[in-house]
Amino acid sequence: MDFIRLHHPTGKINTTIQLASSKSESNRSLVINALSGGKGTLTNLSEARDTQTMQRLLASNDQIWDVLDAGTTMRFLTAYATITNQDKIMTGTARMCERPIGLLVDALRVLGATIDYVKQEGYPPIHIKGFQFSGKSHIQIRGDVSSQYISALLMIAPLLPEGLQLELTGVIGSRPYIEMTLSQMEAFGVYHEWNGNIIRVKPQTYQPTSYQVESDWSGASYWYSIVALAEEAEIELLGLKENSLQGDSRIAEIMVPLGVASTFTERGVLLKKVTAKPAIAVDFSDCPDLAQTVAVCCAAKGIEAEFTGIESLKIKETDRVKAIQNELGKFNGELIEVETNHTYKIPKPVLLDNHTPVRIHTYDDHRMAMAFAPLALQRETVIEHPNVVVKSYPGFWDDLRKAGFVIS
Repeated sequence: MDFIRLHHPTGKINTTIQLASSKSESNRSLVINALSGGKGTLTNLSEARDTQTMQRLLASNDQIWDVLDAGTTMRFLTAYATITNQDKIMTGTARMCERPIGLLVDALRVLGATIDYVKQEGYPPIHIKGFQFSGKSHIQIRGDVSSQYISALLMIAPLLPEGLQLELTGVIGSRPYIEMTLSQMEAFGVYHEWNGNIIRVKPQTYQPTSYQVESDWSGASYWYSIVALAEEAEIELLGLKENSLQGDSRIAEIMVPLGVASTFTERGVLLKKVTAKPAIAVDFSDCPDLAQTVAVCCAAKGIEAEFTGIESLKIKETDRVKAIQNELGKFNGELIEVETNHTYKIPKPVLLDNHTPVRIHTYDDHRMAMAFAPLALQRETVIEHPNVVVKSYPGFWDDLRKAGFVIS
């Protein structure tokens, strides 16, 4: 469908939601399990399209692996196909082929991979032709571009003849995603040392195991925004853990000054509305996927905000910084970039009246659709191309209906 209209007739919500499973955990566990011989038992895997794509390709003998628009699948399977000495052409959507992969390819080449670019240097499609260990086990990679490159290298590290000493240069971004990868590797019997900016993984063998994937904190973030924007709200989100591997669990802390309190239960977390603060400052270096949700929430509530650590958003499914700027402007919101220190400011907007519908373009980006959906608590909201949510949270619109949203 081209668009949907949504609004909430009362602005009051009291519900319990069984959240979708974590795409990040699911994709890592699938690769690690494949590297352990595929004999482990994985439960509560995500139903997201990215995870389905990962499963399909891991089971495929085709030479061409089309990852569609799945960034983690592209990066992780590039390393996986290399270490398993396969002949594969990795490709994806037009946007996927605009997302850089040069840093990962360079690192794999140092280790002994033969990889050619099919079209543009530094970008997919790429042709993986095989792997013969170079004798080098110490490599460097920038820590501030994409943690997915780092995770891809770490997951194959124990299979290298001499293991891997991975030196991260510069600022390390999205550190919790690296820690998630290492924790999941430990669950499958592989251990590491992390001292300063160097991670060491000795040659080891993954052990098949039973692994249960946690619910998705990224998906939870939209419900935090819903509580913040509702007139009254109490929502229990099932399947979340207080001590989570997921960096996006930081949403619980970020949303306190935006008016949402979290109480962890045996089943998950209970969200309740509390008094919001007039201004916030957030560093998203470790959780950039939360920035869209928080930006919309701040603009809609008239809360002044200062954001840092969102540079990586420019190379995601779309240029998310530009997309946020475009769509916030439709209800007098702004995201102003301060070039000198990569700080972004959301000044307190002059909000439109609640009777003015807002039409949101989603840029083929699942997070744009879900981040702006909570606006429907304030005014009728039109979301273009709503099916983009299948990338990470296929049941999102059904869950909104359970919470009383009217969608047509």
